[in-house]
Amino acid sequence: MAESVVLDPVDLQLLRLLQNDARTTYRDLAAQVGVAPSTCLDRVTRLRRSGVILGHQLRLDPAKLGRGLQALLSVQVRPHRRELVGPFVERIRGLPEALTVFHLTGPDDYLVHVAVADMADLQRLVLDEFTSQREVARVETRLIFQQWECGPLLPPTTSGQTA
Repeated sequence: MAESVVLDPVDLQLLRLLQNDARTTYRDLAAQVGVAPSTCLDRVTRLRRSGVILGHQLRLDPAKLGRGLQALLSVQVRPHRRELVGPFVERIRGLPEALTVFHLTGPDDYLVHVAVADMADLQRLVLDEFTSQREVARVETRLIFQQWECGPLLPPTTSGQTA
């Protein structure tokens, strides 16, 4: 498990601002937080190096790219052994339809969020890329009617610290 990083109020404010708009310039961030631009740059660099900031991603709308149907695939793998986990996950991550892969506890080993063109495309994906694999014992499919973004993930506050 990753170690947590100690964050002071300036770090927390920088993270809140960057979560809302990662393209904010260091000059604007510094002005909003009340520090010098060089201090702002140093702090953001430290947050990146320590792994608090994981990167910047461009988010795409799957529906606008012809993948308007999304589903969650619960996958059971047998045997569930370490030597199968890595190759299985890498194969799934390489699928253009796969958005997210979770390794789980409980009766299902993986939960895979996918975006496909339509039901025929979903059927093809399940049959050709999942159930055709020797190690896949079962796939259960749930269609997603609608989803909402949550967050942003705000860093926790410590007692006595204002958020």
